[in-house]
Amino acid sequence: MANNIVRKLIENDKREIKRLDKQANEVEKYADAMAALTDEELKAKTPEFKQRYQNGETLDELLPEAFAVVREGAKRVLGLYPYHVQIMGGIVLHNGDVPEMRTGEGKTLTATMPVYLNAISGEGVHVVTVNEYLSTRDATEMGELYNWLGLSVGINLNAKSPEEKREAYNCDITYSTNSELGFDYLRDNMVTQTEELVQRDLNFALVDEVDSILIDEARTPLIISGQSEGSSALYARADMFVKSLADEDYIIDLQSKTISLTESGIDKAESYFALDNLYDLENAALTHYIDNALRANFIMILDLDYMVDENQEVLIVDQFTGRAMEGRRYSDGLHQAIEAKEGVPVQDESKTMASITYQNFFRMYKKLAGMTGTAKTEADEFREIYNMQIIPIPTNKPIKRIDHNDLLYPTLQSKYNAVVEDVKERHEKGQPILIGTVGVETSEIISNRLTQAGIPHEVLNAKNHFKEAEIIMNAGQMGAVTIATNMAGRGTDIKLGAGVVERGGLAVIGTERHESRRIDNQLRGRSGRQGDPGESRFYLSLEDELMKRFGSERVSAFLESMNLADEDAIIESRLITRQVESSQKRVEGNNYDSRKQVLQYDDVMREQREIIYKQRKEVMTATKDLTSTLLGMFKRTIEREVATQTQGGNTLSKDSINDLYEFTKASLLPEDSITRADLEGKTPEQVTDYLYAKVREHYENQMSKLADDEQRLRFQKAVILRVVDSKWADHIDALDQMRQSVGLRGYAQNNPLVEYQSESFTMFNDMIGSIEFDVTRLMMKAQIHQEAPRPVSPNVVMTASQENMLVDDKVASDKDALRAEGIDFSQVKRNDPCPCGSGKKFKNCHGKNL
Repeated sequence: MANNIVRKLIENDKREIKRLDKQANEVEKYADAMAALTDEELKAKTPEFKQRYQNGETLDELLPEAFAVVREGAKRVLGLYPYHVQIMGGIVLHNGDVPEMRTGEGKTLTATMPVYLNAISGEGVHVVTVNEYLSTRDATEMGELYNWLGLSVGINLNAKSPEEKREAYNCDITYSTNSELGFDYLRDNMVTQTEELVQRDLNFALVDEVDSILIDEARTPLIISGQSEGSSALYARADMFVKSLADEDYIIDLQSKTISLTESGIDKAESYFALDNLYDLENAALTHYIDNALRANFIMILDLDYMVDENQEVLIVDQFTGRAMEGRRYSDGLHQAIEAKEGVPVQDESKTMASITYQNFFRMYKKLAGMTGTAKTEADEFREIYNMQIIPIPTNKPIKRIDHNDLLYPTLQSKYNAVVEDVKERHEKGQPILIGTVGVETSEIISNRLTQAGIPHEVLNAKNHFKEAEIIMNAGQMGAVTIATNMAGRGTDIKLGAGVVERGGLAVIGTERHESRRIDNQLRGRSGRQGDPGESRFYLSLEDELMKRFGSERVSAFLESMNLADEDAIIESRLITRQVESSQKRVEGNNYDSRKQVLQYDDVMREQREIIYKQRKEVMTATKDLTSTLLGMFKRTIEREVATQTQGGNTLSKDSINDLYEFTKASLLPEDSITRADLEGKTPEQVTDYLYAKVREHYENQMSKLADDEQRLRFQKAVILRVVDSKWADHIDALDQMRQSVGLRGYAQNNPLVEYQSESFTMFNDMIGSIEFDVTRLMMKAQIHQEAPRPVSPNVVMTASQENMLVDDKVASDKDALRAEGIDFSQVKRNDPCPCGSGKKFKNCHGKNL
């Protein structure tokens, strides 16, 4: 069965290659015609294509001729002429799929053809890279070609102002990192005026190193945070407690990387914090601090998971690239727990105000394509999540690299000794060597050993990635020895220096296997580019992280059976390589499940986010009075309050009438507008109609205070957007917290995802009701002045102090008025209904500032 599937996949690939080959031939038929054109005639093709596209020709129909124009342009401007296989790769990209092209096959040049073709539409093309260095490099180098052909090129950098970003996005082609695109999208949905938007509609994204961006980074959602209350003292206390524990007080599951207190640990916690029961509901916050302190101290490893820079800041180390991830912080208090562990200042906790996963962000593009040298191992995920096919493109020249079997050693020490010995031998004959490590710590161990052995070398890791391009550029020179953390230096080719080919090309030495086969393949792929000779070999030990987590017992038993368990034992066997690959497949499966779960949870939020962002945009871009929208909110607010007071019945009790009267006075109408008698003797429907008529009348009176239609619209927008942004930020943060806690319900045989879906739906409906209530209250209770309004440009959420337009929110002082009327707040609990009659919980209403 498995063989049939493999055969079917190979046959599909062959059929696809044949089809692409035929299409590439069509492009090459135009070669002579394009070569015969003058520079001016070739440049004139761009406006011609644009006109033909406007006249109804499709991009598919324009492809052969447009690709041929780019090829000829590249030859004249860059001195490069795309090969047949690069044309094939370009066609795959235009189709919205992923061509798997080996390192050194010229992916950057391949991209120029589909980028040019899709820019013809005028709707914008985003070229996405893993870091700003590559964005700038590619935009500068390829920009020469695009500019020559009459297209504009922009670079979207983190440091740019909104005006500069808008200019970059308005270009035909925009180069950007994935995170900056995502954050700009979130920020665009937090501004209050259309002039502040920076992005256009998401049209076509071409993602370089697509596996790194859409797979490796997909477990971490993009989050925009604001300030929240937190207690640094509790982090410090939890840290001190955890550091006092003995080994028997906690238990670690290496496979799942989880940790928990044992019975003795629980006893110590109760004694340390003077508690009767650590797991009482009222101690939930404390247990959260302790859990984070345990993870920080016993699972998170300095210089592997994170590093501390010279500014005493804890920086996350990207396990896939070895780079420090500037500006990224672990969520849910873990980052603060690590800061307490390392004795650096504990930064304030933040509150989630907007978030999105990379999966859901990139799925919003009309068309998505990507390039990489290694994606076949994740073909299922690309197909299921992104609807993208992986098409392996043949190399331009046959691969000459020799991939040796793995070597296995009993201990880390014996493995490191063997690595240094191998490097020494190769270095003496002048062969350049690239040593790949999984973490910063290993790279520093190897570096120290090479120094002791007198071997000059360069180290490329999270601590000096700014020298990356220069180090990688020299890594192929005679006798060069370079240590690189994982795939630091991705996207930069290692070109061989003079005399290196005769010495066997670049030798790649892996010091351990990564948990992903793809990352290992990327390391191997640094050698043997464009038909160059090369070698690769991985050195493993039974003490490696991957071997400890999966399969070391089986391998140890195998070694013992062959009497190879002593310190100097060494084994080279295909069986070991197979065992490691089987472990990697299991980890990849776990990682896929983890990414899928992140996506499933975000899919729940995606529907809500799309509703809010769509309606928010409609309000922000409105050019006509929003009265009809507002009247709907007023009516539903009144209906909800009446329904609450009657609890679905057909009569109103004396108490209900009294509560409705207080609610109306506090939230809807001026105090002398109605009396209790006005509400008596009416059915719930009649009360609703009566109150709605009075509210409409008061609303029209409020609007009449504004000078003209423009002022009225600006006031309406300000109120609605202010409330929506505030409520949406609270809702996202509440969802984030609920998601952290919902996992515990699995212990009660409940499906956490189903529970999350159900509760988030209820919470969303509650939020909509809360938005409509607050908008109604603000519109009714705002003191409207006659002076001309000034436009506002908030960064995140508009607050009352920022909103120096027309709203003078009187609600803050309502408490005093209610107290004056004899309403006592002192005995009200946080989760009780607010005495003001709003229908909201006290903590979310007048209890906010008490």
